[in-house]
Amino acid sequence: MRTIIIGGVAAGMSAATRLRRLDETREITVYERGEHVSFANCGLPYHVGGVIAERSALLLQTPESLAARFALDVRVRHDVIAIDTAARTVTVRDLTAGAESVETYDELVIATGAAAALGPSAGGVPTHTLRSVDDVDRVLEVLDDAGPAPRVIVAGAGFIGLEAVENLVARGARVTLVSRGRQVLSPLDPEMAAPLLAVLRDAGVDVRLGATIVGAEAGTVRLDDGTALEAALVVEASGVHPDRGLAALAGIAVGPSGGISVDGRQRTSAPHVWAAGDGVEKRDHLDGEPTLVTMAGLANRHGRAIADDIAGLEPSDARPALGTAVLGLFGTTIAFVGWSERRLRAEGRPHRAIHTHPASHATYYPGAQSMAMKLLVDPASDRILGAQIVGGDGVDKRIDVIAVAMAAGLTASALSELELAYAPQYGSAKDPVNMIGYVAQNLAGGTTDAVQWHELPAALADGATLVDVRTPAEHAAGAIPGSVNLPLDELRAHHHELPDGRVIVHCQVGQRGHTAARLLAQLGHDVRNLDGGYRTWLAGREATSSNLVEGEHA
Repeated sequence: MRTIIIGGVAAGMSAATRLRRLDETREITVYERGEHVSFANCGLPYHVGGVIAERSALLLQTPESLAARFALDVRVRHDVIAIDTAARTVTVRDLTAGAESVETYDELVIATGAAAALGPSAGGVPTHTLRSVDDVDRVLEVLDDAGPAPRVIVAGAGFIGLEAVENLVARGARVTLVSRGRQVLSPLDPEMAAPLLAVLRDAGVDVRLGATIVGAEAGTVRLDDGTALEAALVVEASGVHPDRGLAALAGIAVGPSGGISVDGRQRTSAPHVWAAGDGVEKRDHLDGEPTLVTMAGLANRHGRAIADDIAGLEPSDARPALGTAVLGLFGTTIAFVGWSERRLRAEGRPHRAIHTHPASHATYYPGAQSMAMKLLVDPASDRILGAQIVGGDGVDKRIDVIAVAMAAGLTASALSELELAYAPQYGSAKDPVNMIGYVAQNLAGGTTDAVQWHELPAALADGATLVDVRTPAEHAAGAIPGSVNLPLDELRAHHHELPDGRVIVHCQVGQRGHTAARLLAQLGHDVRNLDGGYRTWLAGREATSSNLVEGEHA
């Protein structure tokens, strides 16, 4: 029996090595069009920045090491250019020799991944992606030739773009980030993404939002607003799309999201053909619809599942994809899982948003760092729909806890009951995950009600009174226009001075506001708490302020 695998790296090599562990006698051939079949693609930007000092550290396996350990026939610089599913053959072009051959398979695995979604050419300026080791080599060659402190433009403010920015700055480059979107990292909601602009500015990055590259002359890049930017290099990171062309030409079904369509066991529409990786559709955790999720963990898992299916182990169907992700940016950690509020609104799906601003661990222990958390909840079922966290230490473990809770079907209120590890240097007795669960529980049970930052203008226009229950010093340092300062500790004695009608209370992050709301409600007031307090309102205002108008730079 012969299994042919098209493409290496995560999905392809996971399928190949797992299949060998299950079947010692099978002939397994891997065709990879690039120079390297197994490399740390997630580490590529960090070699540019010198964090991963040795290029060899990126090369996880070679054809020789894979042959020695797993008896795999791995052929790099071999491009599969056609699939005949009826004859069970593939046509392979040897890119070194230029020769073509037709190879027969019993089972075929397509792991062609995703291809860079290239923007307009920068013309006279060297332009490279960061998708392969060869890309990194070319980027480093340009930087070395450019001399000290070269000017570099990064096109795209997603994962790869932001990682490229951080590492180019670490290498000493003067970086301009150009993004067609009106915020960085589009999976985040605007108030969660807004603080990242300050992070980038503090690192010396020139951020151009709502802008695109339209052309270039030698050493200069032109944007669509007419701006000319000096540049020795453009790093193209505008995104990726499924590399489905080979499968589509073979008549294999492509799904509505643009990825190769597969069933729960990664089987395509063609008999004896499986597919996995970034070029393949996943099933969304929330609505069960086909979606694209380009994550290495899923690629590895699904490649392994293919091997199990080929070997006759009858694996269970792939679990729906949550889209759990984490990113580091100049010491700030950004993480998210599930749907954003923007996506929920676009789909017309009812939801409740919850913002908190906890510390990474007990504040009396030195080194606690703040984080902003957002939880999205179905108001009818209390189901967790998504979460976003931006901060310092501890962001990654909190998003992982919420991701596990979502996968297990726990409600938002049930987060309050999780028993999580605690010592003052690692967390709090009421962990941030517990605390956001308490807020969800209060809202679900009607103990309190909340107003969102973007709902506040309409509420005030309708006659609500906004009461700032922080201290006078906090109010003087920064206040929401139109708010009245009545500190929490004076509220009980002076609540009768408040006008009739709805009252909206707020503090710095929402906790004192909740206490104020409970007090006023029991004293007969119609009261709401401003969710996330002044800090969330401020982030929301920054996200919608004039410095984010398209074509201007932040």
